[in-house]
Amino acid sequence: MELFFDPTFEASGNLSENESRHCISVLRHKKDDIITVANGQGHFYTCRIIEPHPKRCGLEVIETKSFDKRNFNIHIAIAPTKNIDRFEWFLEKVTEIGIETITPLLCDHSERSKLRLDRMEKVLIAATKQSLHPYKPIIHELTPFKQFITQPISNGFIAHCYPGTKTHLKDLYQSNQSATILIGPEGDFSKAEVELAQSKGLSPISLGNSRLRTETAGIVACHIINLLNE
Repeated sequence: MELFFDPTFEASGNLSENESRHCISVLRHKKDDIITVANGQGHFYTCRIIEPHPKRCGLEVIETKSFDKRNFNIHIAIAPTKNIDRFEWFLEKVTEIGIETITPLLCDHSERSKLRLDRMEKVLIAATKQSLHPYKPIIHELTPFKQFITQPISNGFIAHCYPGTKTHLKDLYQSNQSATILIGPEGDFSKAEVELAQSKGLSPISLGNSRLRTETAGIVACHIINLLNE
């Protein structure tokens, strides 16, 4: 399926300028061609092109398919990597696997203190289109760890590399439950952050015997939750 993405599209009307350009100027679609538009909010629209304009492609909706949200939510709060390509790779892969919410964290040991949210949104949109998911993940602004941890977090987990008793995520998580998983930066969370998270009720977890990079840990955690819900 060839999927176009327009978060403002709800009924017959014009495709966004960027997607119109891609549809008409790049893919060379013509009048009366049939295309599918996703709004990233659970709807796929099968449409006929009625005005093949490269800036405002006019569409007529033929069929609408609506998809229910999953009965569980995956929220990964993760420190962006110093190499932004690795963080974008993380965003792409967890979108393909299935995720609802991402919060970039600013931690004590973070090596990246700025993030271009518009660039991250483009990565999420491309991955949503490629994987044919009806819902685009939500990504929040870069949030200080101490600010994030003060909000209510139910079924929360924190992955870290310090010694101590930690249960593997696969043995601690119960299927059909929403989960919030915290993943630290390349230098790990500080001990103070780990202690604060645990004082707020988050459970320390292991993701296996291997020492994982930040972005790999985020993908592994996301995959485990999805796998346990299949």
